[in-house]
Amino acid sequence: MFSFPLGFLISRTLLDSKGMLILVLLGLAMPGSIVYGDSAAKLAVDKLELRYRAARVLKATFLERYSENGRLVRSEAGTAYFRRPGKMRWEYATPEKNLFLVDGRTAWFYVPEDHTVTRVPAKESSDWRTPIALLAGEMKLSRVCSRVGIAQGKPPEQQNDVMLSCSLRGENSAGAEEAVFLEVTRDTGDLVAVLVQDKGGVSIDFKFANWQFDPPVPDSFFRFDVPRGVAIVNGEARLGSGNSQ
Repeated sequence: MFSFPLGFLISRTLLDSKGMLILVLLGLAMPGSIVYGDSAAKLAVDKLELRYRAARVLKATFLERYSENGRLVRSEAGTAYFRRPGKMRWEYATPEKNLFLVDGRTAWFYVPEDHTVTRVPAKESSDWRTPIALLAGEMKLSRVCSRVGIAQGKPPEQQNDVMLSCSLRGENSAGAEEAVFLEVTRDTGDLVAVLVQDKGGVSIDFKFANWQFDPPVPDSFFRFDVPRGVAIVNGEARLGSGNSQ
């Protein structure tokens, strides 16, 4: 499936690269240098990293869409929080309330209606949100991407944005099974969207808005306390907040 060579943040570059993306997103992957396709790509990456690097806590609203072979399977929305080092909280509000939380060591997926919570060591999680963990780390794209360029044939949705293509570290361009794209606002460096696609026709698309930097959030916000009567299930967290697989 998707693997994790990020350390920060995220999403998910596809995880047997799985472990890879998570390692990078959580800052555990070995850093490297980025080869840039052109100066415009480097400028966009510099602004992106500068924009998010100083904040300890980030907050944004998100829209998550899961598709198979171009067909939208599921769409969800809510609010996401990222905290250094390596913590995330995804609160799903629609179409149903769920919670995905990474406390730095463990990934938790809580479904109140089912009275169950799935837990898995963060390093082993294959959930696509984990790559976005880059936002909860050092915010160095070099931990995830070996090459970044302007995406060809995939224009950004907004005229003032730039769409970047990321070649995941550890994969050669000829045999890469996943494609990762980041939409960034040219002027501000805001992260607008993250798109991950694999050759099997599966794609996950995250759109972000209303970014807040260092909002007042308590430490307990990134800790999961199992409610009374909720069963704990050990294993891989399910993709998205529903049964999309």
